[in-house]
Formats: sequence, C-alpha cells, structure tokens
Amino acid sequence: MTGDQIFQLFAYLIPSVVVGAIAFYFFRMHTNNEEGRRRFLLHKDSQQNTLPIRLQAYERMALFLERISIPSLVVRVAPKSADKNDYESLLIKTIENEFEHNLSQQIYLSDDCWNIIKAAKSATIQMIRKAAMSETDSADKLREDILNQTMDKQSPSATALSYVKREIGGLW
Repeated sequence: MTGDQIFQLFAYLIPSVVVGAIAFYFFRMHTNNEEGRRRFLLHKDSQQNTLPIRLQAYERMALFLERISIPSLVVRVAPKSADKNDYESLLIKTIENEFEHNLSQQIYLSDDCWNIIKAAKSATIQMIRKAAMSETDSADKLREDILNQTMDKQSPSATALSYVKREIGGLW
C-alpha cells in the first residue's frame, strides 16, 4: 500500500467514524433521557399514592401532640382518686397509650421529625414526674401544679408541632 492509498482509506474512514460516534452519542443521550423520564413517571405515580398516606400520618402525629400537650391532657384526663401517684401514673399511661397507638406512623415521617416527636413525649412525661416530686398531697393539687408549671413556657408538644408543620410545608 502506498501513502496515497492509506490517505484515501483514512479519508473514507474518518467521516464514517465521526458519523458513528455522533450516532452513538445521540442514541446514548436518547436512552438516558428515556430512562430519566421513566424514573420521573414512576416517582410521580408513587408520590401520588403515598402523599395522602404521609399527610394522614402527619395529621395523626399532630393530633397526638395536641392530645399530650399538658393543658389538653390534664383537662381531658381527670383523676380517678385523690392519690397523686395514681394520677401521675394515669397521665403517663395515657401518653404511652397514645404513643403506642400511633407508633406505626413513623414509617411515613422523616427520622428527624420522629425523633422530635419522641423527645416531646419524653419531655412531657418528665414535666409530669417533676411536678409529682413536689410536696403536693392530692391529685387535684398535682393537676394544678402541672398546669402552673407549663403556663410560662412553651410545651414540648407545641415545639414538636411547629416542626411537623414546617416539615409538611416542605412537601409542597
């Protein structure tokens, strides 16, 4: 083969290689776009199905936080006897039962949100226990002390509820 023939071979080969590379590039780009589109549609379909369930979970957790807020809890759960220890146990048991009832909702919430809700529950129980350590001698007096203790500061459940509302706002 002479130099002229090699040059002609390259002259014919280079355009076909360029056209092949461009075709490969566009085919690859088209395939990636189609895969991205398919993923988007799957994500959109799954979000349409899960969004109502997630919103319902947030609603239930908001209701839980409202129900364990100290003023709501103390008004809703009346003492069954005059013993302050029995009333303390009743309040804590009510909070625990509410929590267990809503335990399955954690799979629809973010880890941060779930941890804040658990922290609010624990802080509320701690507030009840702290009030029960006072020199109070009756359940009604304990009830009053618990309410007085929370009058000046924001309850843990209110803090958690504001976080839940912010997280719901982030879904849009």
